[in-house]
Amino acid sequence: MKYRKVHVEGFGYELAPVVVTSEELEERLAPVYRALHVPQGQLERMTGIRERRFWDPGASIVDGATVAATRVLRTTEIPAASIEALVYAGVCREHFEPATACHVASRLAQAGLALPPHATLHDLSNACLGVLSGIIDLANRIELGQIRAGMVVACESAREINEAATAQLLADPSMPRFLRSMATFTGGSAAIAVIVSDGSFGAPARRRLVAATIASAPQHDDLCRWGVQPRAGHQLEPFIATDASAVLEHGVELGAHTWSRFRSVLGARDPIVDRTICHQVGATHRATILARLGLTAEHDFVAYEELGNTGSVALPLAAALAEQRGFLRPGHRVGWLGIGSGLNCLMLGIDW
Repeated sequence: MKYRKVHVEGFGYELAPVVVTSEELEERLAPVYRALHVPQGQLERMTGIRERRFWDPGASIVDGATVAATRVLRTTEIPAASIEALVYAGVCREHFEPATACHVASRLAQAGLALPPHATLHDLSNACLGVLSGIIDLANRIELGQIRAGMVVACESAREINEAATAQLLADPSMPRFLRSMATFTGGSAAIAVIVSDGSFGAPARRRLVAATIASAPQHDDLCRWGVQPRAGHQLEPFIATDASAVLEHGVELGAHTWSRFRSVLGARDPIVDRTICHQVGATHRATILARLGLTAEHDFVAYEELGNTGSVALPLAAALAEQRGFLRPGHRVGWLGIGSGLNCLMLGIDW
């Protein structure tokens, strides 16, 4: 897919307030480590994640998303009245219905940032690729002339699933459960909002979306699952199960296939991209995918060391931080390289 008039106008984000180190998580799991003869320090050594953040207990997903949305509206040239589509794209949500986008729009209106009455409000779910898929949704509408500007917003919370995984491991300290739970302990919490427009709002247009490529391998749909399952007494409990080694193996294969197509869509250019932002999984995944694609760590930005894996928020949040810290500058062609459960892969090329 190629685009001519789609621009990423800006980002707004909110970091969860409670910093939790990998050492703290391992202290909570000390009985499990002793039972399984696992040395302390393995979590950080295996993932490269020093710390992550949690929201306060009982914090609202809608509140986090609204803070991010408010920030991006107040730092760009685009008024709320011009946002003709709002897409909520996080994995986490507070209700099955209505759409979380409706709650966010309502809170924005209460803050004096009302969207127009004809704005489209809906949710979109695609695991860790949710925000990128939302951007493509809005980009296609902009390219077709249906809207001039839209917003994607997401808020992810890792506290609840971490606490559930910890309780389950303490009750059943088995090695299979431990291995299935390791990816859970990489999770972090944050919110992001991204405004996309046709570049017609006065300020010099920047961050032009050049192209995007999508590929999938749904035969691997059971490698990473997160949801609820029944337990005694007709109650439901959260669960997450990840085959991390298989996700790495098949995710890298899918990424290599997608990268080949992505290069052809972007066209002749050397280098094909100047900077990359990959999904923020951890050190092993990053090193493996960069090596397979022939890319260098020097030109790739990471945020997982301090924020963990924040799901659908992770990649766009890393891009926002990379820009703030001067890693992404005008003139760079930037590759957003996302791989998520399903398995799905989505790569975006953006001229910064």
